Amino acid sequence: MTDDTLSRPTVHALLPDGTTVCVRPVLPGDHKQLQGLYEDMSAENLRLRFFAASRRSAAMAADRACAPPRPGSGYRALLAESRGQVIGLAEYEVLEDAASAEMSIAVADTLHHHGVGTLLVEHLVSAARADGITTFTADALAENHEVLRLFADLGLRTTRRFDGPEVRCVIELNEDDGYLSAVEARGRAADVASLEPLLRPKAVAVVGAGRRPGSVGRALLHHLHEGGFTRRLFAVNPCATSILGVPSHPSVSALPKVPDLAVLAVPAAALPDTAEECGKAGVRALLVVSAGLDSRQAEALMATCRTYGMRLVGPNSLGITNTDPALSLDATFAADHPRRGTAGVAVQSGGVGIALLDGLSRLGIGVSSFASLGDKYDVSGNDMLQWWESDGRTDLALLHLESFGNPRAFSRTARRVTRRMPVLTVDAGRTDAGRRAAASHTAAAATPTMTRQALFTQAGITATRSVGELLETAALLHSQPLPKGSRVAIVTNAGGAGVLAADACVEAGLSLPALTPSVVESLYAVLPDGSTVGNLVDAGAAVTEEQLGDCVDLIMRYPGIDAVLVALVPTAVAAATGDDLVRALTNGPAHRALPVAVVRLEQDLPVRLLPTRDGGAIPSYAEPGSAARALAHASRRAAWLSRPAGTVPELPEVAEVDTARARTVAETYLAAHPDGGWLDPRTCAELLSCYGIPQLPWSWAETEDDAVIAAERLRGPDGRVVMKAHWPGQLHKSEQHAVHLDLEGDAQVRSAFRDFETRFAGLMTGVVVQPLAARGTEVFAGVVQDEVFGPLVLFGLGGTATEVLADQAARLAPLTDHDVHDLITAPRCAPLLFGAHGSGPVDLQGLEQLLLRLSRLAVDLPQLAEADFDPVLTTPEAVTVLDARVRLLPRTVQDPYLRRLR
Repeated sequence: MTDDTLSRPTVHALLPDGTTVCVRPVLPGDHKQLQGLYEDMSAENLRLRFFAASRRSAAMAADRACAPPRPGSGYRALLAESRGQVIGLAEYEVLEDAASAEMSIAVADTLHHHGVGTLLVEHLVSAARADGITTFTADALAENHEVLRLFADLGLRTTRRFDGPEVRCVIELNEDDGYLSAVEARGRAADVASLEPLLRPKAVAVVGAGRRPGSVGRALLHHLHEGGFTRRLFAVNPCATSILGVPSHPSVSALPKVPDLAVLAVPAAALPDTAEECGKAGVRALLVVSAGLDSRQAEALMATCRTYGMRLVGPNSLGITNTDPALSLDATFAADHPRRGTAGVAVQSGGVGIALLDGLSRLGIGVSSFASLGDKYDVSGNDMLQWWESDGRTDLALLHLESFGNPRAFSRTARRVTRRMPVLTVDAGRTDAGRRAAASHTAAAATPTMTRQALFTQAGITATRSVGELLETAALLHSQPLPKGSRVAIVTNAGGAGVLAADACVEAGLSLPALTPSVVESLYAVLPDGSTVGNLVDAGAAVTEEQLGDCVDLIMRYPGIDAVLVALVPTAVAAATGDDLVRALTNGPAHRALPVAVVRLEQDLPVRLLPTRDGGAIPSYAEPGSAARALAHASRRAAWLSRPAGTVPELPEVAEVDTARARTVAETYLAAHPDGGWLDPRTCAELLSCYGIPQLPWSWAETEDDAVIAAERLRGPDGRVVMKAHWPGQLHKSEQHAVHLDLEGDAQVRSAFRDFETRFAGLMTGVVVQPLAARGTEVFAGVVQDEVFGPLVLFGLGGTATEVLADQAARLAPLTDHDVHDLITAPRCAPLLFGAHGSGPVDLQGLEQLLLRLSRLAVDLPQLAEADFDPVLTTPEAVTVLDARVRLLPRTVQDPYLRRLR
């Protein structure tokens, strides 16, 4: 045991077969079970573990793990247990080199090859990294192939050195992308396996199905029964033997077959006991539609689910659906059964869920599976993304999530899934109503909207602003190929409709390029007299079905266009000739290379999918804005897919990163300031120096004479310096008139110091003296630690205009090479950095390095609450932080990539 054993949390995680185990620190009361773990091992496994088959080893190993805390010993032990039974132990002890530790692993004989050892080692690695350990060593017999394979398959760099019958393994604990991908793959397999009883149950029981119409339980049972559920179905009601023709039994324990899934529609007060009964019976998943749980009931429900390894959807859920014809599971109380199809849907709001199910069914896209997550105690959007990725039926994912339990894990999953299928969401909670009061420029800029948009952008998620826009975009992504760019050609039979479409495209960020003379000539040749051909093709009211089809086909062959938007209105001319202009599109060539969208202003529904001759469909919209937004979303998705996955660059050794020293600086400050706070200039500079962040030379002075000496030493070629007053908790120097610029000579330095002394008497602790900076472009860089999303890095225009102009971009750390590029190019001030007006570009490589080092600082130190670099001076020669403020708070952050259940 170690001193912080009791402070480390107990977590639950999944094994490869989907079963749940508890991973926690060892406690003194575990001695008997730990000794039994070893005593139950075969003689051969004891020999492989201890290099000898002595039964005394069992007691000695248990004594070691359960010994009282030994200050400074550097020993840590974690165990895995299932339903209260210890099934594995992983431990390490720090060596003389404090960055290295010797580790060992033991797993119950009956659970080899079940992933217990790998899971324990992953958790041990996470704990070791938090303790500053960078390397594990482990000794094993060369014939112990199982443990050697475990080390090799971790995803960490492992080297072996053979010495006779023994092997020494050295495992580097770097959390690089290779290791995270390996952990992710193991987690994905376990997660999907755990959802099988929920989404592919062999038997379902509805607990709380009433005999009288009107109850939620009865509606759920009716939906399951009438929906044609192909597996065993039971009702649980002590007052009935049959409900709606479904056999009913008095309790879950009385059922003739243990159901994989139990649907609970009972009062909140009865939920804990009902869940307990399900767990004892062997149920593996719960769907809870009940709502209104108090904290005690919620805690009891979750404890029961974790104890018995049951996955949980809800509470306050509308239900779940899997339209696989081999199953036909519809455990919802929606009005209608959803159409079978290929869209996966996960929502928290039942009302939004009903709207999406109805909309997808009406469009003909249909649903592969649906989950109303409700209060989201357990199963989340991340779980559903991984299910859809592997189910072989889903090609479109739709999410409506009001909260994120682990955004960084969600982001990694979404980045992977969205390369295989579009992932769409509604960006809920965009207003500033939830924006907290913020002191620094960085915190003020980091609105909830900006944070969520950063997550969606980096993960490649298509974020819409409403459920309607979500369905409109889904219709286009489901039915049309992706455009190669954002260039759109508009074809219309009515000039006014075409102008509306053109405006909508420009407002959506699309471009309307002019057609080349040869294309214009070809179009005039097929269109009726009176047509107008520019970047908008007005074919006129007299255009025929054949002419319109030829026009669109010609534009399709033009390489300067990426998509075609056809805006049509019904005319008497077309009616008189029997022409159907829409038919010109639906009967056109099969498998068009470019996406086509139609706008019909008279259309009664916001969006329809028009069936085509080749079995496909073309989206038709009632509003030009809807079509333009859908095309813009498709264009952005295509651009995201065209970029290779970003990587977190290695920082060059020209300015070495010293993470250990940075942690010491933070810990020393927080030991002296238990409540945290803003760092003084000297501590702030020391922390930044640990990451090679370039700062303008400066000196600290507490007296007038010290200020004069500092100014003399720091004066540049022009002989001028800057003086800044400082006191604990100081925030905006400029607003408090705590800065004196352009100080020349000793007299002005003394005068400035005296002015500060007078105005800030009893407050000021000293001044910072700096040389006057050269002229250049001032930018702003900062980071704020979001309690849910993690560190958010911001960049934009700096100086006094930072908050007024709000010209910033944001990305979640750790930053990849793509993220850094996007941060620098996204703000409106970006042309100034790239040499607009002939001034020449600034040091872009230095700017990239600044952002990467700031990102690394935020990732390394969870205590970093805010960092504010404003202004940062950028010139063609260098990038320099002129003023920096950092706030630390006493906190630790859970490893976001560690395998654990919510």
